[in-house]
Order: sequence, then C-alpha cells, then structure tokens
Amino acid sequence: MKLLPSALRLRTAKRKVGSPNPDYVPNEVLNIIENVSPMEPALEKVSSFLSSHLVTSTLGKLQKPELNFRFFIWTTNKKHFRSLDSHKLIIDMLSKDGNLDLYWKTLEEVRNSAMPIYPDAFAVMISAYWKLDKAEMAIECFERMKDFDCRANLCTYNSILHGLVQKGVILLALAVYSKILKSNCLPNSSTFNILIDGLCKSGNTLDALKLFDEMCERGISPSRTTYTVVLSGLCQARRIDDACRLFNLMKSKGHTSDNVTYNVLLNGFCKSGRIDEALVLLESFKSEGYVIGLEGYSCLIDGLIGAKRISEANLLYKELLEKNIAPDVVLYTIIIKGLFQEGRMKDALDILREMTERGVLPDTQCYNTLIKGYCDMGLLDEARSLRLELSQNGCFPDTYTTTFLICGMCRNGLVGEATDIFNEMEKLGCSPSVENFNALIDGFCKSGEIDEARLMFFKMEIGKKPSLFLRLSQGIDPVHNTASLQSRVNRLCESGSVLKAYQLLIQLADSGAAPNTITYNILMNAMCKTGKIDSALKLFEELQIKGLAPDSVTYGTLIDGLQRVGRDEDAFKLFDLISKDGRSPLSSSIYKSMMTWSCRRGKITVACNLWLKYLRSQPVRGKEDVRLVEKHIEEGDMVKAVKSLLEMETKLADFESAPYHIWLIGLCQMGRPEEAVQVFYIIQEFGLIVSAPSCAVLINILIENGSLDQAVKVFLYTTGKGIRLMPRICNKLLQSLLCSREDSAELVYVVLNGMKSTGYNMTVYLYTHTRSLLRRHWNIRESENTSPG
Repeated sequence: MKLLPSALRLRTAKRKVGSPNPDYVPNEVLNIIENVSPMEPALEKVSSFLSSHLVTSTLGKLQKPELNFRFFIWTTNKKHFRSLDSHKLIIDMLSKDGNLDLYWKTLEEVRNSAMPIYPDAFAVMISAYWKLDKAEMAIECFERMKDFDCRANLCTYNSILHGLVQKGVILLALAVYSKILKSNCLPNSSTFNILIDGLCKSGNTLDALKLFDEMCERGISPSRTTYTVVLSGLCQARRIDDACRLFNLMKSKGHTSDNVTYNVLLNGFCKSGRIDEALVLLESFKSEGYVIGLEGYSCLIDGLIGAKRISEANLLYKELLEKNIAPDVVLYTIIIKGLFQEGRMKDALDILREMTERGVLPDTQCYNTLIKGYCDMGLLDEARSLRLELSQNGCFPDTYTTTFLICGMCRNGLVGEATDIFNEMEKLGCSPSVENFNALIDGFCKSGEIDEARLMFFKMEIGKKPSLFLRLSQGIDPVHNTASLQSRVNRLCESGSVLKAYQLLIQLADSGAAPNTITYNILMNAMCKTGKIDSALKLFEELQIKGLAPDSVTYGTLIDGLQRVGRDEDAFKLFDLISKDGRSPLSSSIYKSMMTWSCRRGKITVACNLWLKYLRSQPVRGKEDVRLVEKHIEEGDMVKAVKSLLEMETKLADFESAPYHIWLIGLCQMGRPEEAVQVFYIIQEFGLIVSAPSCAVLINILIENGSLDQAVKVFLYTTGKGIRLMPRICNKLLQSLLCSREDSAELVYVVLNGMKSTGYNMTVYLYTHTRSLLRRHWNIRESENTSPG
C-alpha cells in the first residue's frame, strides 16, 4: 500500500500539525492504524509529523478499543507523544467492561510481534485497576511487567504509590519508595507529594517532615501542593507554630497561597483552640486576596463553638447567610453539635428542621452527632430511634454510631445492653472497630467488672484470624511490632513480591481490631484505680513490645497509679525518664498530677518547682521572671511567688489557673491557713474564680483553726459566684457556728440566706444533726425574746 505519495503531502501534514486546530488528524495516520498490520513500522515512518495533541485526537476518533490500545502502546515509546489527556482517555476506556482483558491480549500480541513495550503502557492499566478498586490486580499488573521485558519507571512507581496511599497501606508505600531508590529511579515532586500526604493522613507527621527535608536536599523544590499537605499534617498534629513558620517559608520562596492553604491554617488554629489568633489571621489573609467561603466560615464557627462563644458563632452564621452562601451538611452538623454541648437541645432540633427545609439531608456524621447528643443527655430511647431512622433514610451506621451508643449505655450503667449492641454488630456481619472495643472495655472497667474487661481485651488481641498472628509471631523471623513488620514488607518488595506484601498487610487489617494505645490506657487506668499497679506496669511493657507508642495519658495514668500506692520515688523516676527521653512530651496534666500528690505529702516547695520546670519547657516565658519566682520559693515566701507568677502568666494565651488552686489546697493541707487566705485573695485580684474544691478545703482548715468569721467570708464568696459546695462542708460550717460562742451563732443566718439565694435545696442539704442544732438555737432565741423583763 502506498502511503503519503509525495513530499508535498508530508509538508502539508506537518503544517497542519502545527495549526491551531488540535483535532486535525491526517487521514494517512488513521489509514495506517485501521488497515496496516502490524501498524508500528508504518507509524514509525510518519512519527516525526505527530504530536501529543494529534495522538489524543486520534484516540478520540478510533472506534475499535483494540486499535486505540495498540496505537497508544506504540506512542509510549516517545516522550513527546505522552500527555495527561491521552492517559485519561485510555484509563476511561479500560474502566469499561472487558476492556482490561482486551488490553492484556493486545500487550500479548505486541510482545509476540517482538516489539518493545514501554512502562507507560502499564501505568495506565495500574491506574485503571485502582479506579475500579481492584487493588490486587493493580499490584499484580505491576509485578507482571518483567514478563514483558519491561522495567518499571517513575510513572509506574508513582501509580502504585498513589493507589497504596489511597488504600492506607503506608508501610507498603514506604517499602516501594525504598525499591525506587535502589532501582536508580530518581523520585520527583509527585513521588514526594504522594508519600508526604499518606504519612500526614496516617498521623506520621515526623516521618512526613523527614521526607520533606529529603525532598529539599535532593534539589526538588516543593510546590504549593507539597507545602499545603505538610501544613495540614502539622495542623493535625497541633504543631501550629511550626505550621506558621513553614507558611512564611513558603511565601518567602515565591509561592502564592490559595484558598485551600488559607483554610488549612485557619482550621489548624481553630482546632487548637486559638480562635482569637485565627480571627487576626483571617484579616491578614483577606489583605492577601483571600475571599472567605463556606469552608472558611465552617472552620471559624466550629472554633467559636468550641470556645463556647456561641453568640459570635451565630453572628458569623448570619453573615454567611447574608452573603448568600448556602450552608452544607458539614456546617449544620457543627452547629448542632455545639448546641447539644451547651445543653440547648431545642435549638439544635430547630437547626435540624431548618436544614431539612433548605433541602439539605442529614448524612451519617450528622446522625451520629444527634445520637451522641441524645446519649450525653441520657435520652437513650431517642438515640436508638435515630439509629433506626439513619438506616431507613439510606445512610449506613458506622463505627462511631455504635461507639456513641455503647458509651451512652455504659455511662448510664447499662453495660449489659451495651454488650448486646456490640454482639449484634457481629451477628450482622459488621466487624467491631477498635473504638467499639475500647468503649465496651471502658464500660466494664468503670462498672468494676475488670475480669470482663480483660476477656474483651483478649478477644480483641486474638482477632478473627488467630492463625495469622501465630504464623507471624513465631518462626525464625518473627513479627512482633511495626518495625519488624516494616522489615518483612521491605524484604518482600525487594524480592519482587509486592502483591504478597500487600496481601499480608490487608490480612492484618481485616483480621480484627488490634488493641491500640487507648485500649491499654483504659485497662491500665482501671488497674491503677484498684491498686494493681504491678499489673498496670506489665501492660505498659506489653504495649511497647507490640510497637505501640505510649502517650501522655499512658504516663499520667502510671505516675498517678504509683503515687496512689505510695511509690513516690518510682513515680519521680518515671517522670524523669520521660523528661529526658523527649519522645512523648509531658503534658501539663502530668505536672499537675505530680504537684497534687506532692502537696498531699506536705511537699509544696517540690510542687512549685515542678510547675517552674514545666514553664521553662514552654515558649514565650521570660527566664528572668521565672528566676524571680524561684527566688521567692527558695525564701519560703509562697505569697510573693504566687503573685509574681500570676503577673507573668495571666498575660499569656495558654494561661492555666489550676496550679494556683493546687498550691492553695497544698497550703491548707500543710496547716498554713494564713498564707492560703492571702493566696485566695491574690487569685481574685487577677480576675480569676477560685474553684469549689479550693474554697471547700480553705473553709475546712479555717473552721478547724477557729477562724469562723473568715470561713464565712469564703463561703459567701462561693454563693456570690453561684458556686455550690458539697453538703459535708456546708453542714460542718453551720454546726461549728451553732456550737461556737454566741456572737458567731448570728452568722448562721447569713450563711443560710446565702445558701437559699444560691438555690441550695435545704431539705436535701441539711443533715439531721444540723437541723437539731438549728431547732435548739431557734428555741433558745424564742425563749429569750419571750422571757419577762
């Protein structure tokens, strides 16, 4: 067959290729594809006149899929023919029934014709398998490349990485990345973006940052997408200050921000409780061209609701409506959740009604919010009804639906019913999640059924496939934790068995809900509360052997447990060990727990120094100010120390008042009521409310010290602030006044009037002995008033 008979026609074709119309396809090329077999040698002769635009246009005009596939396979051997559009066209074709089998058949024909096959021919097939949710077929396709004498290139590696990250198999994705480096392929920005995104979403922010640094060291400039992914990871890890520094670095490198980047930062500040800074940031973003939309409003309203600033959230919501921005189910869910948290059930249901009237249907997350709200309020029948409604409206209950119901049942002492819900899941073929197990284990622990909790824990460990765990944990190469599992997966990948590695990880994921750090924390807390500290410590060792990372709750639980059984020295040893380790930063709650126990043991100086140690570990603390406080403590002047510290701390956004209440109680416990009273007034000077426990302990020591006038003043402070104390301390104060000297008895009426004005239920609060003393007092007063003379 004579093709392109003259040089003139070729020049004409070339001129037309360069014309503005990308849909132009020379008839000769279509003629070759449809009539010449094999088509490849003939196509080679006209290849210089083709471009990526013409390749895409040709693929759009061919009717037979097998011709499209064969032509596309040929185009993969030339870089200037490749384009994202042509890849998408082929992926869409492959996604149709039977076309993947046809593509394999075409590949076989090309191989049998002794023609080379290039990696991009496989990349589209891998992407199509991922699109069809056929993960094992995608990986098998990747492995079969070697059968066609084709070595993977970066495009195919990135296709595999993208799918693995979407499937959440990050261990295998990292193993494939290791294989990329060993195969002398150079990763590009897409490779790093995929992996960094996967690591951030799986909570491995530190590893994501290491990969980000590696990317920069390799001379690959992070794109705005890369920066946004890392910013999101830092915000999820509550490392907001680091996120701000990275954001400024991004701008200094000449990258402009888009709405996604701005929203990530706004959301990070709001989720971290730094709502005022988020509002300041918003104004700064607006000056850079940011136009706040639905997502931005949702972040800010969520942050304001979390800070209990409901009126401000309401104003923002009205502003959003005035701008004709339609709220979606996510925003409505945020508002409903906030109203339930405030106990405003009627308002929450009004918002739900408004939502449905606007044509926005509740999704599973919205139903879960309502179910949790009802459970928190003890309205369990309503919660159960909603669960049924959820299924009837085409939504599917998820792990959170069951978790909220189980928690609600357990909180109301209905552990048996919670167990029934859990068992019902398994009967319906739903696999209980780790959250479901944790909720039920916690319920058993709180109801004192420790043995049942342990049985549930063992059931969780065994899972649905105990033989898999036995096989992995025994033999010459046992897998006990994440590190040894990563090594096993790496070796499988290096030997070319990527599919085996994937199947192993998926089997593990499907084998049941493995205990996590929270599970261990729940059990350890129960052990510590019941004095079984050695059992708790054994669980702590087991947690680490299994490759789980202890968190601040783990350490706080163990330190509190050691203190409970009088093992102060061991508690401080563990505290010092964590401080030096630095892997799990000590939270302020651990310091406060240590301070509380130190005060109970009469070591208030130790308690003060502990807090100073915490302050030194925090940013924005003046070293000179801390040294001045330290000097006051060394001199034994607690009053000056408290005042100096309050002057320094109340100016900061992350100020905590709890330490001052701990010290006030500590002074009372050490029998130093005069200093305790001074601290009581100093706390008020700085506009802080003295807590109910602090007031109760202070009143108690003042009564025992005979300072009834001062005790009454403290009590009247509580009534003035609307604080209700427990019956024991109220009765002790009244009884002390009634049994004291006569002039002090007059204060009884002051106390009683204060109680009535604060809403105390006198019938419930007053003990029998107190009532008897009051009747006696009234009888005496009455007889004095009616006596002659």
